[in-house]
Amino acid sequence: MGKKKKYGRSVYQAMTVITQFGINMLVPIFLCAYAGWYLDKRFHTAFWFVLLFFVGALAGFRNIFVLAKKIYEHKDGED
Repeated sequence: MGKKKKYGRSVYQAMTVITQFGINMLVPIFLCAYAGWYLDKRFHTAFWFVLLFFVGALAGFRNIFVLAKKIYEHKDGED
């Protein structure tokens, strides 16, 4: 039989943080890109997709910055 590996709590916390980073980055990009695609189709334009894609990317980077700042401040408080 194989040995059971016991992971520490920190491994699961790290996986959770990585998942949060991914979700906080991708969701705004996809939502804004979809809204831009919809507006382009609806109004027969060609610039909403690009504009809202970059707005979503900026929102995603802001979310990552805020999350990283919270994690960093939390780590400082533990010492």
